[in-house]
This record gives sequence, structure tokens and C-alpha cells, in this order.
Amino acid sequence: MAKGRHSATVRLLYSSMFLALALLLPILVGQIKPFGTALLPMHLPVMLCGFICGPYWGMAVGAAAPLLRSVIFGAPVLVPDAIAMTFELAAYAFIAGLLYKKLEKNLFLFYVELITAMVCGRLVWGLVTFVLIFLGMGNGEIGFAIIWTRTITSCIPGIILQLVVIPPIINVLKKNRLMLN
Repeated sequence: MAKGRHSATVRLLYSSMFLALALLLPILVGQIKPFGTALLPMHLPVMLCGFICGPYWGMAVGAAAPLLRSVIFGAPVLVPDAIAMTFELAAYAFIAGLLYKKLEKNLFLFYVELITAMVCGRLVWGLVTFVLIFLGMGNGEIGFAIIWTRTITSCIPGIILQLVVIPPIINVLKKNRLMLN
């Protein structure tokens, strides 16, 4: 789409839109009881930003979204949730954008990129949460069972949503030459 000096402006506009979506989608999906938060509403726009705008723009949006939501809306709780999510979402978008940029563009590899970004982001969340709790900055204990429950079991609807929704969106954007990455 945009080349040269306009590219940064277009990336900034797209990234701003994805950041706004990451801030507002949790409000909308939170109304769907009982599993609104299990849909991982902040993850979708952040991941899309990584794929569409590239790893660095996606990482910036992923890092900003949880902190801004915490400060503006009070959710997620800043410590340890928003801080851990900051690293998690930044990792999601960075890895998604980097792999998409470097690997061949086909559907199988796209799913590999998407799943790899999801797994790495979850691992980063677990590691950061563990460190924060170890340092006394969080409440409770953390172990494999808790990480498994909070990152996989309770988030299955969001994981499925990402696997179903993101590939067609990227495909449509690619066909219409709207991808920046």
C-alpha cells in the first residue's frame, strides 16, 4: 500500500486504530457473560497490528494497551496483571509481525506464525507473572497449574476466536493490498 515517507504515517494511523480497539473491545465483550474476558479482546487488535503494521509497531501497541487500560479504566489491575500483559501482548505482536515478515506467505505457515506468537506470548506472561510474584509484587502463588489454567484452559474461546478470525482478515487485507508488513 503506502511506500516511502507515507508509510510511517499510515502505520501510525493503523496502529492508533488498533490501540483504540484494544482499549474499547474489552468493554464491549465484557458484557457477554460469563466468558467475555475469555475471548481475549485485547489480543485480537494487538496481534492484527503485528501482522499488518510490522513487529515494532505491533510491539508498541501491545506494550501500551494493557498499561493504558489499567490507568484509564482500572482494569486490568496494574500489578501484576497489566504489567505481565504488557510483556505478553508486546511479545505476541512482535513475534507475529517478525515471523510474517520473514517467512513465506502461505496459509500453513500463517497458522504456524499465529500459533507460535500465541504460545510465546503465553510463556512470556507466565515468566513475568512468576518474577513479579517472586519479587513480592503480586498476590498469591504461581505454578504450572495456575499458568496452564490462566493461559490455556480459561482462554479457549479466545484462542479459537483468534484462530478463526485473524487468518481471513489478513487474507482480505492481503488481497486488497492493504498489508504494510
